[in-house]
Amino acid sequence: MKILVIIPAYNEAESIGNVISSFGQDRPELDLLVVNDGSIDETSDIVRKYENVKLIELPFNLGIGGCVHCGFIYAAANNYDIAIQFDGDGQHLISEIEKILDPVLEGDVDCMIGSRFLQDHDSFRPASIRMIGIRLLRAFSFLLIRQGISDQTSGFRAYNKRCIEFFAEQYPDHYPEPELIIMLGRHGFKISEVFTQMRERQGGVSSIPVWKGPYYIIRVLLAMLMAYLRTFNHSLNK
Repeated sequence: MKILVIIPAYNEAESIGNVISSFGQDRPELDLLVVNDGSIDETSDIVRKYENVKLIELPFNLGIGGCVHCGFIYAAANNYDIAIQFDGDGQHLISEIEKILDPVLEGDVDCMIGSRFLQDHDSFRPASIRMIGIRLLRAFSFLLIRQGISDQTSGFRAYNKRCIEFFAEQYPDHYPEPELIIMLGRHGFKISEVFTQMRERQGGVSSIPVWKGPYYIIRVLLAMLMAYLRTFNHSLNK
């Protein structure tokens, strides 16, 4: 089985080296692809120090959607069986990869999402205002596809070959993690989630400041609705 770890990175010079080194120590059998999303810091210079890590340099900042889409295009073109999305900010734990990887390897699901909200735990959690938004996203997901994913914005996921080929052709640009859950659900993919621990960012800053939380949630809800309507219209036109 060929397994690719897609690591989107934007100004992650403070953390990307530790992320790559940890994979080399704990999971050296996994192929690593860093997609540098137009960083203006030393992210690329640090990645280039690691000979076994593949690097895609985007000429300017496309955002998380365009960045991860590049990873799926690469995975499909190089015939990978499984793709793991793993953020470059150091929040995810390599020791938790088995939890999202094994169910996909065994064919139980098409997509497994690592969620920090399925259990009460000392794992890092966002601010209270963000938690309200996360609960709204979960409820809206259940309304649209009858499946309420608890951690809609999780960037810690594993996908099988069918998902790789699907997302190489179409991938949401603006708010990809919540939108693609709707897309997967509407196209008959089997999605599940499992509790995984998460820690605070090991460097850099979040692209979504707390004060933008309400505006962000409204935009995400609209994007999820549009993803649903696009698939609905497509099914009507068949």
